Amino acid sequence: MTKQSHENDVAFIQALAELLNKNELTEISVVREYGEDDSLEVRVAKQATVISAPVAAPVYAQAPAAAPAPAAAPAPAAAASADPATLPGAVTSPMVGTAYLSPEPGAAAFVKVGDTVAKGQTLLIVEAMKTMNHIPAPASGTVKRILVDDGVPVEFGSPLMIVE
Repeated sequence: MTKQSHENDVAFIQALAELLNKNELTEISVVREYGEDDSLEVRVAKQATVISAPVAAPVYAQAPAAAPAPAAAPAPAAAASADPATLPGAVTSPMVGTAYLSPEPGAAAFVKVGDTVAKGQTLLIVEAMKTMNHIPAPASGTVKRILVDDGVPVEFGSPLMIVE
């Protein structure tokens, strides 16, 4: 490998790292082909920071000191802080993209909390590669929670809404 191609690879990796941060991604994986038997495989990832772990530690630390009746109280709090993607009625993103809650800027949102929706009704849009993908309601129900803000990046499997 020449010094010039090494410098180009370093610049390429730095550009990937900047792209990772700019688009709030957690991982990028790329294979760069130079020729028949020459390629560069790069995986740039950042470790996700767990915010809920420090909050959970004091709850468990206090549980032994509390009476048996209050010891049961942390269980609902733990359920409320559970991963929203695992909740019944969770609508998750089928792709990486940008979530939009309305059809165009300044327009009313497709749905709001408390709205009753029919199966197949558009809940929001996920834009991926300049394509607007309508995300339908998987079942009829009521919108209980909207878990994303308008115009924010989402990843595959990210919880978007809770419809029960």
